[in-house]
Amino acid sequence: MAYGKLQGLLRSAPIYLPGRHLINGGLAASNLAALGLYLNSSDFGTGLSMLGTTAGLSSVMGVTLALAIGAADAPIMITVLNSYSGWALCAEGLMLNNNLLTIVGALIGSSGAILSHIMCKAMNRSLPSVILGGVGTKTKGGGKAKEIVGEASFTSVSETVDQLRDAKNVIIVPGYGLCAAQAQYPIAELVKTLRDRGTNVRFAIHPVAGRMPGQLNVLLAEAGVPYDIVEEMEEINEDFNKTDLVLVIGANDTVNKAAEDDPNSPIAGMPVLRVWNAKHVVTMKRTMGAGYASVDNPLFFHEKNRMLLGDAKKTCEELLSGVKAA
Repeated sequence: MAYGKLQGLLRSAPIYLPGRHLINGGLAASNLAALGLYLNSSDFGTGLSMLGTTAGLSSVMGVTLALAIGAADAPIMITVLNSYSGWALCAEGLMLNNNLLTIVGALIGSSGAILSHIMCKAMNRSLPSVILGGVGTKTKGGGKAKEIVGEASFTSVSETVDQLRDAKNVIIVPGYGLCAAQAQYPIAELVKTLRDRGTNVRFAIHPVAGRMPGQLNVLLAEAGVPYDIVEEMEEINEDFNKTDLVLVIGANDTVNKAAEDDPNSPIAGMPVLRVWNAKHVVTMKRTMGAGYASVDNPLFFHEKNRMLLGDAKKTCEELLSGVKAA
């Protein structure tokens, strides 16, 4: 289900079943009852049927819990499930008196739990609210989110090439769109070309950019981007006001201005990259649609921003060709 939400095969917004907490509570109580019967019965048939019952109940509960988790939280759901598998392996090792299984399970379980904590902190979420399908971050208000006013401005590849040619300081903010389009290779070559011409180019990476922490770092390293120009959010967020041009490639929620401006936004308080502080911003996306958090982004309508719509890989290749020819 997490895969389906991330790939867009299932609806990305949370799906709330009527009385979902009662349903989940009933499933959990039934699991405990099955466990009690299993432990207190010496009959082989009863024990086997209780194992089958708890397996079925757990599968249903997995579906009902996952339905209420939005696609923006699906990466956390994956790391939590990974942690669960580790603790299950650890328990198996204890039952079988196998030290190897116990140690490996503990490592998997603890690493998954630590990763889940890091991701929740980066999104200003609490782990229980993610698991139980809570909507939004720790919002500061309780009213309706602000309506976005204004019209989006659009740009072209040729205009963006001119901006890249004239800029002295450029920051590139990649997101999941870059990963999905496999645009890391043309963007890496574009960065090399700009740096050879004396332009100061850096990458700004949000802790949960992509679909897992570190995904974009790995893709950029794979494409040959120097590690020293790939900076984390905390290191680079104060430098946007000294930047001539920001290229946002396939990112949305991690650069959503509503997180700081609207206390009633579902993502209020989530740390984001303040790209709007730069002199100019070009946002590259397939469409004007909302991100995985299903929250509209005021950045798209900001006076400094220009939208460049299209496939990320194709657009990056066109930018590369334009810069080389300039």
